[in-house]
This record gives sequence, structure tokens and C-alpha cells, in this order.
Amino acid sequence: MIYYKTAEEIEYIRKSSLLVALALAEVAKVIEPGVNALQIDKIADEFIRDNGGVPAFKGYGGFPNALCVSPNEQVVHGIPTNKPFEEGDIISVDCGVLMNGYFGDSAYTFAIGDVSPEVEQLMKTTKESLYKGIEMAVAGKRLGDVAFAIQNHCENAGYGVVRELVGHGIGKSLHEAPEVPNFGKRGSGLKLQEGLVIAIEPMVNMGTKQVKHGKDGWTIKTADLKPSAHFEHTIAVHKGEADILSSFKYVEDVLKERNELIV
Repeated sequence: MIYYKTAEEIEYIRKSSLLVALALAEVAKVIEPGVNALQIDKIADEFIRDNGGVPAFKGYGGFPNALCVSPNEQVVHGIPTNKPFEEGDIISVDCGVLMNGYFGDSAYTFAIGDVSPEVEQLMKTTKESLYKGIEMAVAGKRLGDVAFAIQNHCENAGYGVVRELVGHGIGKSLHEAPEVPNFGKRGSGLKLQEGLVIAIEPMVNMGTKQVKHGKDGWTIKTADLKPSAHFEHTIAVHKGEADILSSFKYVEDVLKERNELIV
């Protein structure tokens, strides 16, 4: 059952999504070699609560933390640990917020210090593919158009697009119908209508598209242990142009100030 949102509901989802964006900006202020995932998790958790939200992931299906923190070959759903980040790592940080009864969800992949040109290109292509998907997320198009735009951009660059994990509808639940895959055929799938709110989140691997599940029951890794990048926005479908409810602006303002890589 797909639940289309009113204009008022979309504004609530926007507020939650912008709190996610601001929490990710707090992470951006401190993430560097020597810092660990538990430290940034604590910062985000406290920031979200101090600003009237609840960390959406904490306790979700038994997940223990506010952030999913997935370094290098970890694709998504990494459980924060005290292992320090190292120069050259890339770290996917995925964050969700529940506020006023509505969820927001967004993810950003951070470069730790100097990364290799190959890894930087992976990050850049993944982020570009997110916006190519968003360009297709307008009333009258189909989910397959969104999926194809992402897949085509990434596979043309030689990358593997993960099949087992997908984006999703979002609203009063963190994960709602429909599923939003990052691969598919143009002109196929659900016809997009105004009021549909979805989280689009390409998960793109340097090598094979194949993934494997970690022993902790959460962490997903690339099968060949090559790096993976992940970017996510929550968007509302409209005529003409999608409305991006989350934001990378706050994160990238901080990274710019700190002279860190922005792809």
C-alpha cells in the first residue's frame, strides 16, 4: 500500500530530513583520521535529541546505534565501533530522524584525508548518479526511469550497482512502499505521482555488484572487499522537478571550511 503525502505532511518530513542534514554536518566538523565511529555516533545522537528529534535507527529492528557507519568495503548498515578512521578511508554515514511523527533519512560518504583518485572517482560517480535519479523522480515518470538513470550512469563508468539493497518510501514509517531500486528498465514500474515521498540511495561498488552479509547480522560488505560509496536524499515527487527534502549543503559548507574533499 503506497501512502501519498499531503503538502503539510511533506513539510514535516522536510523538518526531519533537515535535522538529519544538520546532524551529518556535526559529524563533518569532527570526522578525520584518529576519530572513531562511536564518537561520531554519540555526537549525532545527542545533537538530534537536543533539537527535538529521536534517532530513527536506534532500536530499529534491534540496531544498536543512531548512525550506520560503513567504512571502505562496507556498503551499508555498519555498526559503529571504536576502530579509528585512517587516512585514505571512505566512510558512509547514514542517519535517520523521527520528529513530529515523521521520518527523515539521508546518507553521505566522507573522505578521510587524502583518498586515491580511483576512490574519489567512485564517490563522485555515485553522488552524480543520485542526482540523475532525482531528475527522473517527477510526476508521470516511472520508478524504472529513476532506477535506470542511476544504473546507467554507474555501470557506464565501470562500477557495480548493488541489487540486494534499495531505496524506499518514507513518512510515518522509516521504510514504506514502494521499494526504489538502483537498477531497472526505463518505462517500467510504478507510475510516479505527486505526494509520493521516497528515499533514493545509490550504493555503488568499485568492483563487483555482489555483496555478502557480515556475521553481526547487519553489516553488508562488497564480495571482493573493494570500496563502496553511498549517498542518499529524501525527496517528494512533483510535476516538473522533484523537491529534495534533505540537504548536503550544511555538510559541504563544513567540509569547505575545513578544506576537505567535496566530490
